[in-house]
Amino acid sequence: MDRPEIILAPGPTPIPPEVLLAQGSPLVYHRGPGFGRLMRDVTARLKELYRTDRADVLLMTASGTGGLESAVQNVFSPGDEVLVPLAGFFSERWLNLATAMGLSVRTVEDGWGKKVDPSRLADALAERPAKAILLTQSETSTGVIQPVEELARVANDAGALVVADVVSSLGAVPFAFDDWGIDVAVGGSQKALSASPGIAFVAISERAWEAHESAALPRFYFDWSIYRRFAELPDPENPWTPAISVMQGLHAALELYFQDGVDAAYRRHELLSRAVKEGVKALGLDLFGEGLDTNWTVTAINAPEGIDADLISDRIRSDFGCILAPGQGPLKGKVFRIGHFGYFSELDIIRGLAALEMTLERLGHPVKRGAAVASAEGVFQEAAVPG
Repeated sequence: MDRPEIILAPGPTPIPPEVLLAQGSPLVYHRGPGFGRLMRDVTARLKELYRTDRADVLLMTASGTGGLESAVQNVFSPGDEVLVPLAGFFSERWLNLATAMGLSVRTVEDGWGKKVDPSRLADALAERPAKAILLTQSETSTGVIQPVEELARVANDAGALVVADVVSSLGAVPFAFDDWGIDVAVGGSQKALSASPGIAFVAISERAWEAHESAALPRFYFDWSIYRRFAELPDPENPWTPAISVMQGLHAALELYFQDGVDAAYRRHELLSRAVKEGVKALGLDLFGEGLDTNWTVTAINAPEGIDADLISDRIRSDFGCILAPGQGPLKGKVFRIGHFGYFSELDIIRGLAALEMTLERLGHPVKRGAAVASAEGVFQEAAVPG
């Protein structure tokens, strides 16, 4: 019997039935008051999630990468110098994107699995200023949550703009746009919010708007000025035909998210992360990356000696319909990754760990049956006992 696959990868994350129902409802016409109300509600919720009272938040039909491209196009001019701390696949996306757009890119390399060292960033900016730093908060290729608050403080002290990729972190780990001094932050619908892929959202500070006024890179579809003009209409609109059904789903996803609130979502993600990590360690496997206690979105796991990590991902999918993510870049074949943010419950984690136990045993790794499941259950049960 065919069943839906169990997604335990770093996104797109599983989607709640309420969101699927909203997406399957009749379309709201995008040039009328119904869509205007939808946009106002979604934008207000996102501003609350970003923790900003001052930034504009624009909605675009695109993947998160489209939102990142819009940030480069709207803030910079050809030849502008930017600094990119490299520590994984998605920070390298910033490097590739900025280079493709004709910027002058400098890097500070901390190694895959490492947290970016704020002091090294400060030294690099003291040696030679940059117009901006381009940061990635959740480096899903390694599971590491980067210290964006401290890195932004360094950049602000040096007079540099702070542009942050929060696609896979917004809503899963703490983030505070205003308090941390962020200038641009790009999120996406398909990660911690558990909506479908297709909508990028960009929070923009006044400093970023000032930079936008003189930015000379070509842009049209992603021109922020056009989006802001349409968003300020009495009934807000997108300038181009938006992904209306995805927007309806995102609205429903945000309503579900805010039923318990941001802080409750953080606690849930921390709990799921801890259960995964304890379960994996009970199998005798080593975790990869620094800052494990704060890495609430993804857990990267070193494959046992003698077993290719990609084989684990392939086998658990073929045998149990469970999707784990393989390693990327230099980690390919060395680590596999479990995502635990978005629409996941305790039992999703339990059955994923059970599938991992059986897969490892079938591949010849010595496993004490039930060890991972028992460790994760212990985490959940302890959290359920009133303090």
